[in-house]
Amino acid sequence: MSEPIIKVTDITKKYVIGTEEINALNGVSLEVKKNEYVALMGPSGSGKSTLMNMLGCLDSPTSGEYILNGIPVAKMSDNQLAEVRNKEIGFVFQTFNLLPRSSTLENVALPMVYSGSKKEVRDARAKEVLEQVGLGNRMSHKPNELSGGQRQRVAIARALVNKPAIILADEPTGNLDSKTSVEIMGLLEDIHKLGNTIILVTHEEEIAKYAHRIVRLKDGVIESDQLNPK
Repeated sequence: MSEPIIKVTDITKKYVIGTEEINALNGVSLEVKKNEYVALMGPSGSGKSTLMNMLGCLDSPTSGEYILNGIPVAKMSDNQLAEVRNKEIGFVFQTFNLLPRSSTLENVALPMVYSGSKKEVRDARAKEVLEQVGLGNRMSHKPNELSGGQRQRVAIARALVNKPAIILADEPTGNLDSKTSVEIMGLLEDIHKLGNTIILVTHEEEIAKYAHRIVRLKDGVIESDQLNPK
């Protein structure tokens, strides 16, 4: 059996808000293998976004262990964590998170600026992924000149630009109409076929159906973890 690319063991996350202590995660254990396509589902407040932030190294657990690619995340330095977030993991958000004054090409190339690539290398790779997501003819457009679906394609291209092993998609169709949602999910399916591991956070059953495995959270614990009978 291959080693899991992601392994979390008994992780908890507590937040203190005023005098109240909130247990966002309550002893969650999860393994994800390379090239799996997993949906994290659950109602608002179930802990799915907190878990996604842990997996993306955007937040650290109160207790428990997270091993990414065989390395305990707790032992990584800030620089190592920044590199993991930039190179190992591609993020796709519901709100696109694009820079409004930058062109499509500049937005997509941004993670490569942080990783220190030369401009010609960045531009060539950004063009390549924009072609891949069907936006080769929109490279000089600003985000406000694009439709919601096109903006999400830009965000997906940006997530792919550093060739990460893992794509984390947090409600990637939350701001899109149903026809555009189907197109974006089809694009994520194509990316999965190319070998990426995809973890998708959604509260929509229709969107979760695209994944091969559905993990349901409730009140900070995993309620069920099942393969999707496609």
